[in-house]
Amino acid sequence: MRRESFLAALETGQAGSGSVIVADGAMGTMLQEAGLPSGTPPEGWLLENAEAVRQVHRAYIDAGSDLILTCTFGATRPRLERSGLSDRLSEINRRAVEIAREAAGDEVFVAGDIGPTGELLEPLGALSYEEAVEVFAEQAEALARAGVDVLYIETMSALDEAKAAVEGALQAANGTPVTATLSFDSHGRTSMGVRPEEAAETLNKRGVQALGANCGKSFDMTLEAVEAMGRVTPDMPLIVKPNAGTPRMVEGEVVYDATPADMADYARQYVARGARIVGGCCGSTPDHIAAIARAVRS
Repeated sequence: MRRESFLAALETGQAGSGSVIVADGAMGTMLQEAGLPSGTPPEGWLLENAEAVRQVHRAYIDAGSDLILTCTFGATRPRLERSGLSDRLSEINRRAVEIAREAAGDEVFVAGDIGPTGELLEPLGALSYEEAVEVFAEQAEALARAGVDVLYIETMSALDEAKAAVEGALQAANGTPVTATLSFDSHGRTSMGVRPEEAAETLNKRGVQALGANCGKSFDMTLEAVEAMGRVTPDMPLIVKPNAGTPRMVEGEVVYDATPADMADYARQYVARGARIVGGCCGSTPDHIAAIARAVRS
């Protein structure tokens, strides 16, 4: 089974890739170039534009990705409700997996992408912990049923939400591996004040197969977070998927100015600190992933 292959790859390395699994880069960045209108949720757009999403997946695979994420970052019920798509939750998650699998074939792992709900949990917000677990379990079940190789929780800022996501995913996983990453962007902590050591210790006890950092403010902050996680959980495979540098506004648009060479250099440093999955997040492109792949396989 492919889930067993994914776990084996975490331990021994993807065939042809040494000890590192190369993940993909940004989805939203690429879909906007492919015609995704500003403000349109890609999770709904993919239903009518499957080929555009498939081409993004294929571009990352051609660049050297061993692992691609489904276009389901915002496919939890709370997020889909905002765009009137909640009644199509199962369809969206299933179709996203089908599109990714069509691009991946049998040679590349497909990760079921699960992002934050966009809601605050009690007592800061109205969503209870139990409700959050149900929300994440619902999406995870749809992704697992569609046949992903791993349930991939990412870009978490609140520890309670990360715990709820892991608990919900594990409830629905039916043996599918579960991983989780947080975004560290505020003086070495997440925007909700979570320290990497705290996140690593907590999520390790919850039963994830790999954990780490994605998105984030800078390469160095992400590097420090990964080092801290590695000290707390030295036997845990680490994931690193940073933005393509620090974003800045240029003529009203967000620009990420890290070059492929910049990302390749940091990828080597992440691997040296124990990262077993390395890719890119916001602003990264197939060119960045190709440079990462060359760097970690050389």
